[in-house]
Amino acid sequence: MIARRRLAGAVVLAGLAGAGLWWFGVHRQPAAGGSTLVLYGNVDIREIQPAFNDSDVVTEMIVSEGARVKKGQLIARIDDSRYAARLAQARQQADSLKATLAKLVNGSRPEEIAQAKATMDGLRAVYENNKILYDRTVGLVPRGAASTEDRDNALAQLNASRETYEAAKQVYVLAVKGPRAEDIAAARTAYEAAAAAATLAEREFADTRLYAPADGIVEDRILEPGDMASPSTPVYTIALTQPLWVRAYVSETDLGKLALGQPATVTTDSFPGHGYRGWVGYIAPTAEFTPKTVETTELRTRLVYQVRIYVCNSRDQLRLGMPATVTVDLSQPARLARQTQSLAAEPPPAGNAAALKCGADDAARP
Repeated sequence: MIARRRLAGAVVLAGLAGAGLWWFGVHRQPAAGGSTLVLYGNVDIREIQPAFNDSDVVTEMIVSEGARVKKGQLIARIDDSRYAARLAQARQQADSLKATLAKLVNGSRPEEIAQAKATMDGLRAVYENNKILYDRTVGLVPRGAASTEDRDNALAQLNASRETYEAAKQVYVLAVKGPRAEDIAAARTAYEAAAAAATLAEREFADTRLYAPADGIVEDRILEPGDMASPSTPVYTIALTQPLWVRAYVSETDLGKLALGQPATVTTDSFPGHGYRGWVGYIAPTAEFTPKTVETTELRTRLVYQVRIYVCNSRDQLRLGMPATVTVDLSQPARLARQTQSLAAEPPPAGNAAALKCGADDAARP
């Protein structure tokens, strides 16, 4: 009986030991001499919550949960009646001051100058005629042909015509010179202030429309038509899908094996046997304790470094938060890795650079 119990206990211990060796062999990272490094992580979840820059009643929510949105796509509106009226008023004020400024800058029209000169010439003729009449009256007084009263009236008429002529002369001079520089500067300042107010009104009117700040998937509609929007109230929760990377952790002993730009393959349990091309795009500069999602006490106390493996996902199979296994190719020479740092460094590549990295078909076999 005792022998049987000892035999049963030995079998149990052997089974446990075998299970432990299996777990360790599956989850441990390869030794330093291997050509690959296996990391475990998740497709990173990154979210944004766009909001309106102004406050008013929501009139339209254009997209719903699960919808894919592109950067710059219109996704919501608020009531714009007040902002439209303010914009129209600001534009009219700016247009009026612009016309005033243009009138001052252009100066007097040729017709106005000609009119002022004609008026001046006519009044000069009247003045010269009154001067002749006065001289004649002064000569007649001693002979009794004219009274002193006639002489005084002629003098008053002469003085009045001379003043009128001088006033017309100054009007002509001002017409030729045009507006003062100070008046033009004041008009220009007033117009620029009105134009700035119109630009601000245009910006406020544009803010009545909410556009997607980045490509992503709508996770939640926080507001609905009829709700009051404000800059502090998010309208949607949008999960970012570009760029896509797997967040994993590497131990200090394996940190020296990684370099920016090293190729990697990402696999998931959802699509067995199917891999996705990727590359090491970020290595944390500081260490941290092993995340709490790693449940073993021994691993919790080890320092690790976060790494990000950017991954191509043109087939749209990877989902945010999905567990993933990353196999990093350590056989790439350091020289080649340095050459690809410009493509792999933060921020991740976009446009043509990303296309060169991913290629037409981003699928790869592990």
